[in-house]
Amino acid sequence: MKTMMNGRLARSLVALLLATLGAMQGLSGAQAPPPKKNPYEKLGQPWPDAEQLRRRRIDADNLPLFNSTDPIVFTIAGDIKTVNKDRDQKSTKQYPAEVRIARDEGKGKIDAIPVKLAARGHLRRMARTCDSVPLRVEFDKERVKDTVFAGQGVLKLVVQCAGGGDYEQYLLREYLAYRIFNLLTPRSFRARLAKITYVDSASDKTVATRLGMFLEDDGDIARRMEGRTVALPRGLFSDMDSDTLTLMMVFEYMIGNTDLSLVALHNLVLVQMPNQKLLYPVPYDFDVSGLVHPPYAIPARGLMIKSVADRLYRGPCAKTPEQIEPTIANFNAKKDLVMALPDAIASMDKGSRDDAKMYLNSFYSAIKNPNDVKRLFVDKAAKGGGCATGATM
Repeated sequence: MKTMMNGRLARSLVALLLATLGAMQGLSGAQAPPPKKNPYEKLGQPWPDAEQLRRRRIDADNLPLFNSTDPIVFTIAGDIKTVNKDRDQKSTKQYPAEVRIARDEGKGKIDAIPVKLAARGHLRRMARTCDSVPLRVEFDKERVKDTVFAGQGVLKLVVQCAGGGDYEQYLLREYLAYRIFNLLTPRSFRARLAKITYVDSASDKTVATRLGMFLEDDGDIARRMEGRTVALPRGLFSDMDSDTLTLMMVFEYMIGNTDLSLVALHNLVLVQMPNQKLLYPVPYDFDVSGLVHPPYAIPARGLMIKSVADRLYRGPCAKTPEQIEPTIANFNAKKDLVMALPDAIASMDKGSRDDAKMYLNSFYSAIKNPNDVKRLFVDKAAKGGGCATGATM
């Protein structure tokens, strides 16, 4: 930790120096951009006491939105066409809208909840990739107290990329990936399927009805871990809790996902725990994977694989088979539960279930023999050159 903190301190001092220079430019009359927030300051902030951390964990655990696997059904009314034209990745514009959802009591009462929508994302925000942008939904916590959204502030909403049954199945297979990781570790994002009707608020006409899913808030998963998120770029393997990192990377190998990066903090969050030296990575966004395999999923050129269906282990090398054995044992112990999940997702069609099971079975076949485990995660990984101690990805 001392080495990590020294490096982070040096980077922090550089950031502060740049901010000071910017302020001096402002005094001289030049227009300086606002100083960027120093990501390393949070590491030294004081922690709540143990009882506060425990209460925060319980509150996050019990949020109603993620305490059921039944899909929720609701309507979003707003200027949907304008939102879907917001393709500029630098844009943070918000659009007023309304979420309409029926009460559980079955008395016909509809809650009309004002929200703010914003487009988000990178690949799926591009017009050539999807005809609907991924959304960020901002709730007023006072207005959702007695609804399924109680306790929620801002949530990511994964939307169905385009119309048609194939795109519905891609979303369901990505949801399956979240459910698999939930089985392997509680330190994972929860997801909630939804059936969403989009209504143009000006004409009150239905635009489309499609599947979607809400993802748990970053802060809530950190609270469930009794920790806090920290946005530290340029991460090293050696900065991470080794068991958590290895589990994450074997899971990414399982689903055929290479679309993540510690260096760029891409498609993962880092959680800091009190009185612990290392950080805990938690992944999300699994659409560019072999398990999901939508038509826009193409591996990065530098990885030297032809298809996202071609698995590539990008995690830390195990020096011996014994080092990775506890991780592999966890996967094997959960095999029956993992293989039962496609059948538990009601909207998955037979073809999608069969494809998912075949792909997952090929992973389990690959780790069945101890010699194959050694070849994949010790010998072959080491030859790849990307998993030496402290390597980045």
